[in-house]
Amino acid sequence: MPKLLPPDPAHMSEHQRRVYDAIMAGPRGRVRGPLAVWLHRPGLAEHAQALGQYCRYDSSLEPRLSELAILTLAALWGSEFEWWAHHPIALKAGLSPEAAESIRRGDRPVLDRQDEDVVYEFVHALVETRQVPDALYQRALDTLGQDGVVDLVGLAGYYTLISMTLNVFDIQPPEGEARQLNNQN
Repeated sequence: MPKLLPPDPAHMSEHQRRVYDAIMAGPRGRVRGPLAVWLHRPGLAEHAQALGQYCRYDSSLEPRLSELAILTLAALWGSEFEWWAHHPIALKAGLSPEAAESIRRGDRPVLDRQDEDVVYEFVHALVETRQVPDALYQRALDTLGQDGVVDLVGLAGYYTLISMTLNVFDIQPPEGEARQLNNQN
């Protein structure tokens, strides 16, 4: 059971309603998960959803790579909702089911494409050690370019915020959806 339910749309302030309507009219088309919780603080929701829109839809990373990074973060943070929401998107974007399954289990995936390997290693190192070794940073620059590295760090930061929000407020997938991640409390 979530620790904090979304605000009731019938009782939203003008600022909450404006942010709610902007999210509904954007590429997401709905307000759920962390965005719904953030509406309690519409200033946070407004800016976070704009950053999320950039990270998800406007970054220099192609969807296959950004979704790989998102699944990696979801698994490392044990964020069930994020895994549930992004697993089908990642597969549709071209991530192999075998790689997704390895990530879900907490195993190092076998990634045949250099760009996928770099993204996984970069995100994994960043979360696990809070650093990226120089050699890995250089591989990321050589593979993704400067814009891609900057966008990957931004995406990792944003989806860390997402995961923290989901975990703190115990936001889970819809009722009836099975838990998928091994590292749950």
